[in-house]
Amino acid sequence: MLSRRAFLFAAASSLIMPCGLAAPAIAADASATAFVTKIYDAYKGKDAKGINYGAEAVIRRYFAPSLAAQIIKDDSVAKRRGEVPTLDGSPFIDAQEWEIFAFDIAVTDAPPDKAAATINFKNFDQPVKIVLNLIKVKNDWRIADIITEHDGRTQSLRSLFKR
Repeated sequence: MLSRRAFLFAAASSLIMPCGLAAPAIAADASATAFVTKIYDAYKGKDAKGINYGAEAVIRRYFAPSLAAQIIKDDSVAKRRGEVPTLDGSPFIDAQEWEIFAFDIAVTDAPPDKAAATINFKNFDQPVKIVLNLIKVKNDWRIADIITEHDGRTQSLRSLFKR
């Protein structure tokens, strides 16, 4: 006679791996998902503040070292010239203004210490898709690139600084 715990375990196992099939692929690193979720939580809701990435420490907290250096250099050059920097809106949502109430975030693992996060949402009722290429720097996740789509064209954040 099966105990209640053994019965529940057997029942749950049969739902997860029916007919002896192999277990599904391992989910993405939980810390990568937490990193991305924390970013997008700052943009959720009416009058959300977003992330103020004006300080170098904040830029370095979210971006891979090489991309952070490009952003910081571009900002410094723009200030010296009295111009607007290349990033004149939030790179996380690809907009200067936002009204976002929900995000659909899917993070998948790539080769060791890499992951990709696809974020779908509506900003002012317009659908937006953002892909974050993530890398692990020491024990923390950072954004190596941000890919957006505009009018059927794909654009990379890194490519903006190569112009």
